[in-house]
Amino acid sequence: MTRVAAIDCGTNSIRLLIADIDRSEGSTRLTDVVREMRVVRLGEGVDATGELAPAALERTFAAAADYAGLIREHGAAKVRFVATSASRDARNRQVFVDGIRDLLGVEPEVITGDEEAALSFAGASSVLPILDGHEVLVVDLGGGSTEFVLGTAAGVTAARSVDIGCVRLTERHLRDDPPTPEQVAAAEADVDRAIALAGRDVPLERATAVVGVAGSITTITAHALRLTEYAPDAIHGAELPLETVRDASTDLLAMPRAERAALPYMHPGRVDVIGAGGLVWRRILGHMNRLSGGRVATATASEHDILDGIALSIG
Repeated sequence: MTRVAAIDCGTNSIRLLIADIDRSEGSTRLTDVVREMRVVRLGEGVDATGELAPAALERTFAAAADYAGLIREHGAAKVRFVATSASRDARNRQVFVDGIRDLLGVEPEVITGDEEAALSFAGASSVLPILDGHEVLVVDLGGGSTEFVLGTAAGVTAARSVDIGCVRLTERHLRDDPPTPEQVAAAEADVDRAIALAGRDVPLERATAVVGVAGSITTITAHALRLTEYAPDAIHGAELPLETVRDASTDLLAMPRAERAALPYMHPGRVDVIGAGGLVWRRILGHMNRLSGGRVATATASEHDILDGIALSIG
């Protein structure tokens, strides 16, 4: 058994998983030791400026320093740090890379969209039995990008990362509270173009099931379930009718910020971007229902995603 530490640094949040990996008896099992998430908004303003802001870097470095302490405390033998959309897009990403290396003693990997997609699929597929007998589309809806990954129990069939995410679309379009119909329409047009782009590489019409991962989707699921607190055990594996998920997404998009902030399962760092997350998710699910000829009638949420995939990838 090996104790590892995986860090996923995205556009909105930075997350840590310290876990024990048991590769005995011909299978791989991951057991959580520590699982933490901080919203640091590393990608704040990147879509407009092309650079990581000093304040965003400061927030991220502070979280990384705390994670370094936890990794030492729990004795992780191996560490992998993966950075995604915001870091890919930033001209000054070397400042970020140098800062993380100094804090953690490992080289942060700014991975491609295809690598991100494969890790997301590996994390989701490691725990969900839905893969049995299905060609599944895993959708990883992040802050700066969204990954579309089609696969089976044998692995990834096709994948594409596109530049739509809850932070990017909020900054680009959804500036009012709640957003105007014109802002919503402009954001939807962006999402539709991105889905069409993903469809060039991923045969979306072949999917017989859809699994959504990452914080926007799990929060939308919590809203659809009307939970009284954020409860990962209730959210993970929840399979809901598309209409239910779309209604929850639309509700969050139309809800004023103060009402969203008061929801018992809403993380403070998601309050201002969850509306855009709902817009993206409902649009994707509508397309998937149409493209599949109605075969895709439900959506399943997974609490296990790229973070688990990173941990499982550590040799």
